Amino acid sequence: MSESSNHEIERRQSFRLDMEKELVDIAWESPQGQAMKKKVACLDFSKGGLRIDSDLAIDVDTPISVTFKAQSVKNQTLKGKVLRCVQQETGWFDIALILDTEA
Repeated sequence: MSESSNHEIERRQSFRLDMEKELVDIAWESPQGQAMKKKVACLDFSKGGLRIDSDLAIDVDTPISVTFKAQSVKNQTLKGKVLRCVQQETGWFDIALILDTEA
């Protein structure tokens, strides 16, 4: 993590839950139209969105589904889109997702 990222202004307007790298399943469509699925680590979760850690980049504005506890009968799937995708020094991608607001 760079020095500047440690001092970023907090932009979230809702409570954030540290997920301690809990694995979640994500699904999206590649720019070529291929259905993609992957298990990734969820780093943070809040009412407005979540942040995941992935070895693959996903384009900004890509619609995405996130399923928590996929193997459980009590699983939950949320839909959103990619807000930000930043490659880290490790080569992995820090991806921020904004959740759809359904009334």
